[in-house]
Amino acid sequence: MSNDKQHTENSMESVQSHDWNKERLEQLKQLMPDLFTNDGKLNISELKKVIDPKSVNETERYEFRWFGKSNAKREAFTPTDATLVYDEERSVNPTESENLIIEGENLAVLKLLSNSYREQVKCIYIDPPYNTGKDFVYSDKFNQDKKEYWENAEITENGFKIDTNTETDGRFHSNWLNMMYSRLLIARQLLKEDGVIFISIDDNEVHHLRKLCDEVFGEDNFISNVIWEKKFAPSNDAKWFSDNHDHIIVYAKNKEIFRPNLLERSEEAISRYKNPDNDERGVWVSGDMTVKTYNENYDFEITTPSGKKISPPKGICWRYSKEKVVELINDNRVWFGASGDNVPRVKRFLTDVKDGITPITIWYHKDVGHNQSATQELRRIFLGEQYFDTPKPVSLLERIINLSMSNNDIILDFFAGSGTTGQAVTELNQEDGGNRKYILVQLPEATDEKSEAFKAGYKKISDITIERNKRVVETIQKELKEKKEATPDLFSNASTSSAQEKESEQEQLKGLGFKVFKLQKSNFPRVEFAPDPEKTEEENIELLKKYIKEKEAQLISAFNKEELITEILIKNGFKLNYTLTKQEEFKKNDIHFATDGNKEALICLDGVIADETIEYFKTHTDQKLIVLERALDTTKKWNLKHAMGDKFNAF
Repeated sequence: MSNDKQHTENSMESVQSHDWNKERLEQLKQLMPDLFTNDGKLNISELKKVIDPKSVNETERYEFRWFGKSNAKREAFTPTDATLVYDEERSVNPTESENLIIEGENLAVLKLLSNSYREQVKCIYIDPPYNTGKDFVYSDKFNQDKKEYWENAEITENGFKIDTNTETDGRFHSNWLNMMYSRLLIARQLLKEDGVIFISIDDNEVHHLRKLCDEVFGEDNFISNVIWEKKFAPSNDAKWFSDNHDHIIVYAKNKEIFRPNLLERSEEAISRYKNPDNDERGVWVSGDMTVKTYNENYDFEITTPSGKKISPPKGICWRYSKEKVVELINDNRVWFGASGDNVPRVKRFLTDVKDGITPITIWYHKDVGHNQSATQELRRIFLGEQYFDTPKPVSLLERIINLSMSNNDIILDFFAGSGTTGQAVTELNQEDGGNRKYILVQLPEATDEKSEAFKAGYKKISDITIERNKRVVETIQKELKEKKEATPDLFSNASTSSAQEKESEQEQLKGLGFKVFKLQKSNFPRVEFAPDPEKTEEENIELLKKYIKEKEAQLISAFNKEELITEILIKNGFKLNYTLTKQEEFKKNDIHFATDGNKEALICLDGVIADETIEYFKTHTDQKLIVLERALDTTKKWNLKHAMGDKFNAF
């Protein structure tokens, strides 16, 4: 609303008499808030129930509903017109790394990944925008018949679509839920059956997020609401309570299958184990032998080595039966103190307990970092500059990764922000030799022109995501060089290493780096032909044929062949780590062998498939073949389809 319009409305209010209806409505809201909707409107149906309950006849059921829910669900499963394009210039060590950083609107990207990465992701971590009254910079549509989402248009601001979501908006919560609902629905399909999702959130929407996740993942698959101590000191300027925590909501794809990994015992925890009696089984700690659930059969005297008789306190009993206690004493598993007359305690040996510690639901800043440490980490990477306001600590992501993943799993973060998840994966792999992979998705949201990030050349938040993870690789490379360990320069084409040294170097840097992809409109031309009402049917048919021919020709003349290959392979279920190998035996056509380690196919994007090539594939039907449909006449297409069946695909 413009200032002039606001001023006019305020002026009109000032000259009007008191609005008693408004006051009475406010009084009713204070007295009976349950009669009002979430956006502050009086619910007439609920009011009728108060006045005359018998007049209201309805079928009630427990459900979580909000404005736009059905449309958000439809949008989640609507195919996208977009594709992904490889950005070689911004990639680091792409031939050796399977990590991905994708610049693009995350709903469209998730749809593109949903085929090739379906049930391939072990862990999802997201830190979505909290619902604080600011506008969303996320669009649920990426249609190729509209301007690309980064171009200026009436519905955009700074190059991106803005979904208004101010606190005064009647659909304040609904807008946020719609944004989250569609993305969680499609993201669930990427999780492995034993996969898990962690979602950071504050108090504003945690209750709604729980209900939303109950619907997407199933109420039975709720694991925990972890409380993260994000600040280490109180905010004394807070009006009510100092906000020192965030939530991390945890849901499994299938709770019956998922089990968190145990946390490694700290040196402090291990130091609690002693061996005062020089037991040959090693160090131990003593534990209480009583329980509060009373059973008279477990209420008896135990005689200490000194002859003292000890009974459990009144109202409680021993944890074990008489026979079991005798067995434990004979096996030197009961400790009566150095003097031999203390209250008996059971010995628990370090060698007998689990290999780690079961995670708890409160994560303290001393263990997983806090907001300030996260900011300091990012500043160190960018040489003292703060280019991103709300990063998460690396140690927080390391905790999540250690709990949920094995050394070869994939983690997905589709609200990547500054890219903390990528750094955590890279550094953990360097520590333990793991081969974990990450997929980061970040919208190319414009940075503020007045910000230090913009002034430093980071025009988009995704630029910061990519640069952070590039600098992490540079730091590791520098540290390896300082240790005089063999390592190639991943940021230079020059190399003086021998073949043997190169092999050693690549093994050391295996998996280090990432490939960058960008979201863009499809390479395949859309049909926008409309018949001319002033021409005959025959003339319009000829115009349509000409139009189709020109559009098909664009696939060869107007589009990048490598981009087209990427789009075709993605839409055939290939992962983005695919490789291409030219098949030299074909002399009349340019054919490549594509594989991602699981799927494989031969692909040819020539405008015409030669007869010689057709004859070859009529008898060699062991490999899938992908070609452009326009490259085949009816006879060639029939011959290939008849010979190869489902292994032939004309795109």
